[in-house]
Amino acid sequence: MSKAKKGDQVKVHYTGKLTDGTVFDSSEGREPLGFELGAGMMIKGFDAAVDGMAIGDKVTAEIPAADAYGEAREDLIFDVPKANLPEDLKPEVGQQLAMSQPNGQQVPVTVKDVKEEIVVIDANHQLAGKDLVFDIELVEIA
Repeated sequence: MSKAKKGDQVKVHYTGKLTDGTVFDSSEGREPLGFELGAGMMIKGFDAAVDGMAIGDKVTAEIPAADAYGEAREDLIFDVPKANLPEDLKPEVGQQLAMSQPNGQQVPVTVKDVKEEIVVIDANHQLAGKDLVFDIELVEIA
């Protein structure tokens, strides 16, 4: 039976959890996730877990933050004057917003704090700094 290797197009079913068991994403009830193994489309630890699997194999991969979305970076937390926000926006802690980069690309950010004149914005990935656990089943190798 062939095993998944770098360059293969693969499809997997997965459930992603935090180390406390909280599920943050799953393919349950959806089509399996397809990607090219080793092409950098997935986080490093996920790619490594699928490498060498055969169709029907199931694995639980514990992925440290460094091999997932990286450590949270302080330089991605910054203050934005309220005057720079749209007038109709009423920022609240935990609220998800999108900021435009100079190249026009949208970046998801989270409101960390709301002060009188400023809003503290966190542009880290929501899972940055977190160790992750993925239950993965390989369903196809193309």
